[in-house]
This record gives sequence, structure tokens and C-alpha cells, in this order.
Amino acid sequence: MKTIIILGDGMSDYPVESLRGKTPLQAANKPHIDRIAREGRMGLMETLPEGLPLGSAVANLSVLGYDPFETFHGRAVLEAANMGVALEDDDVALRMNLICIENGNIKNHSAGHISTEEADAIIGDLRAALVGESGEIAMHTGVSYRHLLLLRGADFSAEIQCTPPHDHVGECADDLLPTATSDAGKASEAKLRALMASAAGLLKEHPVNLKRIAAGMDPANAIWPWSPGRVPKMKTMQERFGINGAVISAVDLINGLGLYAGMDVIRVEGATGLWDTNFEGKAAACLDALEEHDLVYVHVEATDEAGHARDAALKVNCIEMLDGRLVGPILDGVEKLGEKVNLAVLPDHPTPVSTGVHERDPVPVAIWRPGDAPDATTHYDEEQATIGDIPFMRGEDFIKLALGVD
Repeated sequence: MKTIIILGDGMSDYPVESLRGKTPLQAANKPHIDRIAREGRMGLMETLPEGLPLGSAVANLSVLGYDPFETFHGRAVLEAANMGVALEDDDVALRMNLICIENGNIKNHSAGHISTEEADAIIGDLRAALVGESGEIAMHTGVSYRHLLLLRGADFSAEIQCTPPHDHVGECADDLLPTATSDAGKASEAKLRALMASAAGLLKEHPVNLKRIAAGMDPANAIWPWSPGRVPKMKTMQERFGINGAVISAVDLINGLGLYAGMDVIRVEGATGLWDTNFEGKAAACLDALEEHDLVYVHVEATDEAGHARDAALKVNCIEMLDGRLVGPILDGVEKLGEKVNLAVLPDHPTPVSTGVHERDPVPVAIWRPGDAPDATTHYDEEQATIGDIPFMRGEDFIKLALGVD
């Protein structure tokens, strides 16, 4: 039996006043996702255990049935894998956002969703100015505002507290600087703070930023390193379940996780990680991948970005696009193939528009497996999941159920 998992990042939410007290999932017109819930079964899953960061790395590890207490070593190491950046065992990898700071406060975590072309020019100039011959640091361009910073050598440690910028929009940047959590982390703290200060001076008059300001856009006037970690040790999906898998995402983090899990990464032209992503291309790639893979993991970032933007109408629109332009074509394609396929839909975590940050609440899960009797749920949302007949899921519960190996 083959399996497709469709993950709408940050898709679940709380009731929103502007949506007449409904959540975005309840307000959205999503007949195809509702069909999966109606003809399948629903339940709730814990993806962000207490004691771990409220991030997509932890949550997606949980969705794939990995123990994040053992396998989570920061999101940057996963992103490095997708970027083809080889890490040594003593390297500390960090996500490095380009952000906008205004009047001393974090205005946004993405420098107004700066383009990759603009970001590459900035990272190139920062690299030329800040990366010396010692080999202590390295910088690599990623996608849009998401980039990679490496601290190399035994002098540096991952024992530093770094704040995710998307969780602290509107707060004073100086109060959130990297801080060592032990004596071992003091060299990392000093290096990161020095880099941030030097970068701010260089970015203030950078030509890319002057053009953005003239066009009424936010400048990328600061770098923000966070989520430090070292190389993780993980078993592949083949080693765990005897299956081969593929991952389809526009996000380095998810693709890197797939690589560590031994899955093939399928690149889709026009996949952006935003609401302008190529939904149809992802659906077509999913159906193509199904021919040679036992599991296809389709990740969509748009719903999470809408939550961070605190835009309820946009989040509803993203859910409707995910349903009509991705889930619908996948359902049609599976039916035309005439092959029995397990289908699952879920978010990795909530990103409520009321807070704009990730939350730890359990997420609603819908699983449609041919031959299973449906439960009493009629559509897909947070409330319906509470009356579904799938017992509360933790650890490997979801992935085993989705794969049909329970």
C-alpha cells in the first residue's frame, strides 16, 4: 500500500473574530480535504512535546515518527543538507535570517519577504566583508530570507540561546541577542554578536536596501542567527519501515529532513514557500513520484506564512488554494490510477493569526485508508478532530497508521 501525506504548515488555528468566531479551517471552502475526513477517520496528534522548541523541525520530525528528543539538533543542520553543504562533526550550523529592524524593534522576520536574487547579493557582500581567512565562519545563500551560517572548529559550541525572530516581532532586538547557556557557549555568543553588529553597519547603506527603501519596501538591515545545532544521527525510513520515500517542499528545512530520512527530494519549478507557490506543479510531482515511491510527503508553507502575517483572510485563501489546486488534483489522479493509496492531511503545528507565532496545541489529523470504516466526522477542522475515533497520537502512532503498519 502506498501513502501520500499532505502537510499544510501551521494550518490549524484558534477561532477568529473576523471569521465570525470560526477558525480558518472552519471558514474555508475545502471540499477535497473535507472528503478525506468524511470518508476517513480523524484524531489529534501531539507534534511539539513539552521541553522542545516550538518549531517546524521538531514538529515534522514528530510527524514522520522520529523522537525529536533524540534527533532534533537545530533546523539549520537540516537546511544545510538540502543546500548540499557538508558539515563536520564539530561545526555549529545556524539558520541566518535577513530581517528588518525598525526603531530598535524587530519589524518582521523576513525583510519583507526579500527575493532570493536580492538576498544573494547581500549575502555575497557580507561574505566578502566578514568571512576571514581563518575559516572560523561560513555563509551560504538559501531561499528568500532563509540562509545558513556556520561556526567552524572546536572553539565553538551549540550551547547558546538564540531567539526565533518570527516569535518576537515588535520586540526590542537588543533584548534578544544570542546568549551562552554555559561557559562552553561564550565563544559562540561573542562571535555571533560581533557578526550581527558588523553586518548591521554594512547593510545600512547596502545598494539592495536603498533600492528597496526607495520602492517602499522593508530593507534587510540585519542578520539574525538562530536554531544552532550539530549533525544529527537518524535512521532512514527504509531502515525503520522498509519503504522508500520522496519529499516535495520549497523549504530547505523539510527537504533536509527528508534527506536525513533517506528520502528523495523532488524539486518543483515555481515552488516558493509562499502563497504564490506552484500548487499544481506539486500535485503533478506527487502523482509522478507515487509510481516509484511508497511514501510521498507533500509540504506547503503558505498557510504558516499567512499565520505569521496575522492575516486571517489570507490564511483562509491559502487553505482554499491548497484544497482546490493541490489536494483536489491529487485525489483525481489517485482515482485515475486505480491504485489503493492511503491519504493523510494535517498541519505540523498551529500558527494562529491572533498571535502570529507557533503554538504547542495538538493538531487535527485526517487519514483515509481504503477498507477502513469511516468515523462520525463530516469535515476537517480542529473541532471535528476531537470527535474522531483515532486515539490521541504521539511518537510513531501517526506515521504507522498512515503507512498501514499499525
